[in-house]
Formats: sequence, structure tokens, C-alpha cells
Amino acid sequence: MRQLSDILQGLPFTELQGSADVTISAIVFDSRKVVPDCLFVAVRGTVVDGHNYIEQAVKGGAKAIICEELPAHVTGEADFLMVPNSAVALGIVSANFYDNPSRKLKLVGVTGTNGKTTVATLLYQLFRDLGYKCGLLSTVENQINGKIIPSTHTTPDPVELNRLLDEMVAQGCDYCFMEVSSHAVAQHRIEGLSFTGGIFTNLTHDHLDYHKTFDNYLKAKKAFFDGLPKNAFALTNNDDRNGSVMLQNTKVHKKTYGLKSMADYKAKILENQFGGLLLNIDNEDVWFKMVGSFNAYNLLAVFAAAMLLDQDRSKVLTALSKLSGAEGRFDYTVGPNKIIGIVDYAHTPDAVQNVLSTIHDIRKGNEKVITVIGCGGDRDKAKRPIMAKVACDWSDKVILTADNPRSEDPAEIIKDMEQGVDPSERRKMLSITDRREAIKTACMLAQPGDIILLAGKGHEKYQEIKGVKSHFDDKEELLNQFKLMG
Repeated sequence: MRQLSDILQGLPFTELQGSADVTISAIVFDSRKVVPDCLFVAVRGTVVDGHNYIEQAVKGGAKAIICEELPAHVTGEADFLMVPNSAVALGIVSANFYDNPSRKLKLVGVTGTNGKTTVATLLYQLFRDLGYKCGLLSTVENQINGKIIPSTHTTPDPVELNRLLDEMVAQGCDYCFMEVSSHAVAQHRIEGLSFTGGIFTNLTHDHLDYHKTFDNYLKAKKAFFDGLPKNAFALTNNDDRNGSVMLQNTKVHKKTYGLKSMADYKAKILENQFGGLLLNIDNEDVWFKMVGSFNAYNLLAVFAAAMLLDQDRSKVLTALSKLSGAEGRFDYTVGPNKIIGIVDYAHTPDAVQNVLSTIHDIRKGNEKVITVIGCGGDRDKAKRPIMAKVACDWSDKVILTADNPRSEDPAEIIKDMEQGVDPSERRKMLSITDRREAIKTACMLAQPGDIILLAGKGHEKYQEIKGVKSHFDDKEELLNQFKLMG
């Protein structure tokens, strides 16, 4: 329970009808979750406008309403606050309701197209190994000191976000490492949070179904850095052409990392094989369990962030060398006849190319690469033909299949993908709508020593078809096929 006047601290509002001297039991922005004496925030969403449910919220017992415009007719007792932007207000009041938990620990945000989950997870694992109590907010899962809390969004809504941060503070956490998605920035889900630092991984084609243009996507990422407090650090990938853009006009402590260009934190790949990476990192040769140049960037970003958080260099490198990263990220298994199976979350053209180019660099001779890949339904259609083209360019055999088709017909999604494949490459392509059959076919086609890549789903344990989520786990399916193969 909090006084409304306390919850409104720092909130710009244009009009108050009623009194702020009331006690609030909860903050809600979904009228179906209204409870007596709550504060209801009417947010304009992409599909639903909360302003249409104000009267329902008041009838349900809401004691106060935050909105951008007053409703014409509302019966019942409630105070009304007019604000310029309800989504911004939701972030501020959520932080205040939980007494601003992000100020009571060190909150580090990770943003970019690829690598967010791996960097955030590695930081969480690293700092726990260094003896700190930590929280993790990621696509795969949320964690508080080892306790797993299922994750439904890359970045939770402001109420849930602050509730989780408050729980972390209550559990004595020193740090929280958090993925910050472009959607979360654009929808003001991180409004009201105080970050100790921000990390930029890279920026490639993704989420244009939501942002419409690459420029809008870029601006959403940059807005995160623009909003960092002056005493925070901003760490960016200097090898990505958009890395410097993130730092433009920011007043924070700016640092860079890179493998190719001049940077504050440098690394060089000395060896890259299925067993791991040998990197010269900060002028020291270190063997890491993780694989691929993209993971060299991830490891370097984590090392640099740890240095910016004043950790001991030797302890950091020792602990990092033992870590294996996030589930479903270049997760490989050796099956019968030394066939290698790799499960990876790669679901953007750049991520798919990163994984396949890594396989290309590591492969020893005549092994064939068989890639099973699909594209999500109700998402960015522009990347579908590009994804298929990249897969065919870098593979010996490609099986196009379903990957969470959602409300769309998977066969139509596959047709969209096929448009990107050059006629001369179509001989190496198969289309099998059923993902289980596609994985089975890949295993049947594999000869001793071949490499099978299952791209797109990674850590996910479901397949969403026509609004229904059914259990489906790429790694489980792969291991089942390996068992059948003996």
C-alpha cells in the first residue's frame, strides 16, 4: 500500500481531479486485473486502448485513474490525473510504487539485435561466480540468485519489471543484468529505471514489422543510451557501424570494444574450434568454452563491462573461461557417426550468417552442413527471403520448415522464404512444413561427420500454431533422432 502522492513523485501531469491523498493498493493497466483501491493507468497499446476501459476499471474499484484524456461519462468515485503520455507515466509510477528498486542495486542493460541474451546471462553467471548476489532479466528466463522465474517477454512490463527488481533488492542482490529490447524502449517499459550502465552489441535487420523502418529501430536502441544518467557507462561495439551512433550526444562515461578496429578493450581470435575459443584478450591468451567470432564479441563485451564495474581482471578472466553461455546459443551435441548437431536461436539474417560462418571456419574438410530453418508468423516478412538466401549460401542442404507460424499458414511463410533462393541454389533446398519431420529428414540425410544446424528456436520449448502453444524442443527432437540412429 502506498500513498498516491508518493507514487506521483517526478510525474509530469497536466490536471488533477480529486485528491492525491489516498492510499493505493496496486498499479494495473489491464482492466481485467483491476482490484479494489488500485491505480489504473489507461495506456494506448498497438491493439487495445486502455482509455476505452476506464469506466470498467472504476466500476471494478479503481481509486485513481491516469489517462491522456478524460472520459465523457464515468460513474463512481475515482481521482483522475491527466498526463501527456500514459506509457511514460506507467513506468514512473511503477518505479515509485516499489520505492525505486533500480536505485538500490547496480542495473546494467544490454541492447542490440544479437547477443543480448548471451551477454546478460554471462554477466549474471560471472558475477555470481565472483561472489555477488545477482538478478537476471532475459529472453530465456528471469533469475534471482539462482531461483528461476519464467520469462514471457524479453523485457517485462513496467509493473512486473519493478516488482522483480524489488524482489531482487529484498533478496540482497548487488547487481541486475537485463536485456533491453527495442520494443521495451519504444513502449517506455524502462521509463523510471536508473541504470548503472548500458551495453550495445550490434544492429542488423530485425523487428521491422513493429518499427517499420531501420531508422526507427536504430532510434529506439539509441534512446536507451540517451536516457542513461550522467554517472553511468555506455559500452559499445566499435566494429559495428552503429556503435558510434549510440554514443552521439550522450553525456555518460563512453567506452568501446572490438576485434578489428581501435577500441578501449581489444581481443583477437587465435583458435576457433568446436571445443572452444582461444582469445588474446586484453593482451592475455585465454581459452574459453564458447565457440565462434560472435561469441568472441560477447565475451569481450562481458570482460569490458566487468572492468567498468571495477572487478579484478585476473578473477574475471578465470571465471569467464569456465562459463558456457545461454541455453540454445550454439548448443552442440555429438551424435552417432560423429555427426554434430547444433541448436541455435538465430532468427535474423545476420545471426544465421554468424552461426553458419562460424561452422564454416571450424569444419575440417568435406563435412556437409545441413540447415533446418523457418521464420516466425505475424512478424517481419521482409527478412524471410533473406533468411533462406543466407542459409542456402552457407549450407550444403537447407530444409525450410515451420518456426512458430502463429496465425499464419506455415506453407505460405515457406513460400515467402523460397523467393530469396536463387534458382541455381534450389537443388539444395527442401520444404517440409512439419518441423519434427524436417529434423528427422536432416538426420536421415546426414553422413558420418556431417553438421546439422537447427536454427531459430534455440531455448524455446514450444511451437505456436493457430494461437495454440504445444510442447516442442529442438534439442529434445535432435537427441531423440540421434538415439534412433544408434
